[in-house]
Amino acid sequence: MTAAFRNAGFSALLVCGAAFAQSGYRPAQPGNPLPGIVSAEFELFRIGLDDFIEVEDAGEGLGPAFNGLGCAQCHATPAIGGVSPVAEFRAGRLDAAGNFSVLGGDTLYHLFALPNQECQPAIPPDANVIARRIPIPLFGAGLVEAIPDDAIRALADPDDGNGDGVSGRAAVVVDVATGGERIGRFGWKAQHATLLAFGADAYRNEMGITNDLFPTETAAGIAPETLAVCDAVPDPEDRREPLTGLRGIDAFEAFMKFLAPVERGPAGAAAVRGEAVFASVGCAACHVPVLMTGRDANPVFDRRPVPLYSDLLLHDVATGDGIAQGAAQPNEIRTPALWGLRFRRPLLHDGDAATPEAAVLRHGNEAADAASRFVELPPDDRAALLAFLDSL
Repeated sequence: MTAAFRNAGFSALLVCGAAFAQSGYRPAQPGNPLPGIVSAEFELFRIGLDDFIEVEDAGEGLGPAFNGLGCAQCHATPAIGGVSPVAEFRAGRLDAAGNFSVLGGDTLYHLFALPNQECQPAIPPDANVIARRIPIPLFGAGLVEAIPDDAIRALADPDDGNGDGVSGRAAVVVDVATGGERIGRFGWKAQHATLLAFGADAYRNEMGITNDLFPTETAAGIAPETLAVCDAVPDPEDRREPLTGLRGIDAFEAFMKFLAPVERGPAGAAAVRGEAVFASVGCAACHVPVLMTGRDANPVFDRRPVPLYSDLLLHDVATGDGIAQGAAQPNEIRTPALWGLRFRRPLLHDGDAATPEAAVLRHGNEAADAASRFVELPPDDRAALLAFLDSL
């Protein structure tokens, strides 16, 4: 990514931030649909929301192993589609050379199982990596999906060609819905490129409900014949609704696609100045202020600015969880988007940071220079940068 590109994006957003701060505007309520959608799209959003808050049971395919009874159990704050402190657990093994291996057929170890717990996964004793992951908010996910692959590729600098110490990689993944290669952008490891695949993966992995994209039951270390005894509902368990013709994964996709982003909060003079400090210390090298959607027949998604503060690339900033997944190496994590940050606690993939300042101080490796410059800031500048983060 060129310095000119970064500066242009930052300057545009700074102007927007200043105008916002002076306008007295108050943001829309989190959880609202995207402004401008038509009535048919709103109906899809409403159907998706209903499915998102539904509580599943074994008769509907829940289990045999699962992390939650419904999507909203983990995506609820500050509104449906947000976050929670609930964490999933992943585990595996790293050898002395740093090579990662999967144990028991999967890295995901579910928190719960159906009675009589015969299909409850247990982390094996030879695992030497155990990672917690908290939910990622889904606000604005449809706009993120509409960012072209080439726009993400253009930000990548895997060999640090510009010498700034930052070497993000685009996650090249196979989209399970089409079989084609795409650039991943959803999940802590950017393991999915589309909302359909992202939602279908969660339906099977978090609730144990098989579907057309993920039709096989899974529970780490549990044999297929045992899984069949634990959950006798025929696969795939996600069936089309007779009235709408929609599968559950279609409804989840619609809800996430039309869910509006969390708008910026009130930004005073300190927050506006803090954004300049944010850029000057190097945070915007990864947390790119604005990306753009591509051309789209739907005006809601056509060439729209997306102020997500992320490049959607994989980086090693010393906060990786040790788990290889998709295109991501164990030490890599996708740059978290910062929009809506004021509503999120705890922070980082493992929820180990209580405040934005604590999260910044966890950064190293590619982000070591930026973290050092943050530490060296005069108190007023550091306070301004944190005020900026608190306005997002």
